[in-house]
Amino acid sequence: MLLLALATILTLCTLAVLGMPIIISLATSVVVFLLLSGGWDLAIPQQTLSGITDYILVTLPLFILAGGIMNASGIADRLFAFASAMFGWLRGGLAHVNVAVSLMFGGMIGTSVADLAGSGSIVIPKMKQNGYPGPFSAALTATSSGIGILVPPSSPMILYSAVTGTSLGALFLAGLIPGLLLAAVLMLVVSILARRHGWKPMQGFAWSELIRTGRQAILPMGLPTLVLGGLVFGLFTPSEAGAFAVAYALFLAMAIYRTLSLADLRRVTVEAVVLTGEVLIVVGFSVALGWALSQARVPVALSDGLQYLFPFDSNVVQICLLLLLALIAGMILDPLIPMIMPVLLPSLLMLDVDLVHFGVLIVVTVVIGQITPPVALALLVAARIGQEEVVSVIRANTPFLIGLVIFLFVLILFPSLSTWLPSFMK
Repeated sequence: MLLLALATILTLCTLAVLGMPIIISLATSVVVFLLLSGGWDLAIPQQTLSGITDYILVTLPLFILAGGIMNASGIADRLFAFASAMFGWLRGGLAHVNVAVSLMFGGMIGTSVADLAGSGSIVIPKMKQNGYPGPFSAALTATSSGIGILVPPSSPMILYSAVTGTSLGALFLAGLIPGLLLAAVLMLVVSILARRHGWKPMQGFAWSELIRTGRQAILPMGLPTLVLGGLVFGLFTPSEAGAFAVAYALFLAMAIYRTLSLADLRRVTVEAVVLTGEVLIVVGFSVALGWALSQARVPVALSDGLQYLFPFDSNVVQICLLLLLALIAGMILDPLIPMIMPVLLPSLLMLDVDLVHFGVLIVVTVVIGQITPPVALALLVAARIGQEEVVSVIRANTPFLIGLVIFLFVLILFPSLSTWLPSFMK
């Protein structure tokens, strides 16, 4: 059976590397498994449909739509002005502003690629105009966009909650401190590079400017705060939080700022529907693939192998190996979480790993996978926005990649960074 699983996984990876759409790659690999095993054909639609019936997935299109509305309403300029007033006085100020904009923007968008497309089109050209190397500008923007999937609302965490049954409110809280720390890590790398290359501040610090721009940005930044607060204090369920986010975004865009037309709203809604459909199809086929690998006893073999090779009381080594497996998969496959978690979940339960803590670890692994070749989706998008050579962007991203790997090890060794805030929900 393990040889059958190996053939299934090789089919998936080969098709993905050849550039086939991930939906076709997943569906083909499941069909290959059933043909080779002589399984029941109706298992494919049954398992696929079972994967998208979790009620928590209702929140996914709502948060995607809310993020699209906020993006289309032109909030990026307000956030950029506020971040400039807050961090522009530092050495290499514009690079620090880049990170801060990703932190604030990602807290409203919830997906790293959407954050990259929204803020990158503004920040990358500004950095190049101010003398920063183009590859560095694109690399920093690509890496900092990963903050958006750590801080709430986070689409990968919604998918993780659906696959593992973990509390979405606890996951949102768990990502808050690591998201802030990730921003600090990137700013530390920027500070080192700024001192080495002599990059100057972009402006002086002025309390009046900080207060003025803060007033303009406070309403957009209120979205993640209100959503998270409502979930933590039990004011609404995750699906109600998504509906509230849409209503809040519409109120700001159409009633307060009046920057969103009906034509824009229609376009954003269509984009949200298309993206949701794509993600749910991937989730459904990922669950079917997880079922196929479970039939081949891959999770059992993985659990037994970890226990045999590393029979320690501490499960740090086992967690590192599981994350390494996820990282290798994440270099090729996207989205990673619905594809890898059905395989890893039995091992996590056997090892008694805190699923909230591991949720943060797997999201950071997703961020690393998005900036690691051969695919490096975030770097590809950033290079396209900045009109730079992909190889140059990958080379410029090396310091940030090293920083992220070290940051992941710190989160593994100190689980309280992820679990402290969620502990107040118990």
